[in-house]
Amino acid sequence: MFDFKDKVVIITGGTRGIGYETTLSFCKANANVIIFGSKKESIDEALSKIKTDGYDAIGYYPNLLDYDEVLKVIDEIYLKYKRIDILINNAGISANQKIEDTTTSDFEKVVDLNLVAMFNVTKAVCKYMKDVNNGVILNTSSLVSIYGQPSGVAYPASKFAVNGLTKSLARELAPFNIRVNAVAPGIIKTDMISNLPKEVIEPLIKTIPLGRIGLPSDIANAFMFLASDLASYITGVILQVDGAARN
Repeated sequence: MFDFKDKVVIITGGTRGIGYETTLSFCKANANVIIFGSKKESIDEALSKIKTDGYDAIGYYPNLLDYDEVLKVIDEIYLKYKRIDILINNAGISANQKIEDTTTSDFEKVVDLNLVAMFNVTKAVCKYMKDVNNGVILNTSSLVSIYGQPSGVAYPASKFAVNGLTKSLARELAPFNIRVNAVAPGIIKTDMISNLPKEVIEPLIKTIPLGRIGLPSDIANAFMFLASDLASYITGVILQVDGAARN
């Protein structure tokens, strides 16, 4: 359905779950895909799986909280390909502790990876996208960025902030023909969900009007649509992909 031939796509958190499925989808759509991971081992494992599936990608593992380190890698990618078309900010961590059990350090760790890292990579990529007056930036938000969650306040707080960053950058970067959107997944069948017992999963499914838990491919498809020319007049949107699970 989609063809991203010659497009250069950077995907942070691209080694597993939604990130890996998105990586594989863009590889299948003929893009030049670069993934960022947390460590060399996870990058090597992901690249090996991609190769087994018959595709190619390259990977890096910069410290996303170090802007200079991120910029060095982005510069290297641009020198190699002479373009950066699409950035998907997917790296992140969750939290579920009650506030009385959450330390300031715990809170900062979640905000750092979910928001500060996103800011660093986006800032580094922006200069190249602005130079060519074109680009797409997509961020991973969450259903809880809209409705909150019963505990783990750091996670929804960081994702509310992701929405604010998305909407503000959409306005700031629109004059440079750079579109900025976010995808807000609901309950998705990642490793964490798959390992839950049946008695936990079944009540979750009952809260979803479409009657099923989402798949990583559902989110990957949303990213591909928003990255494509079919979405050329869409920017500043938080696209909920959650089966209408509005609670």
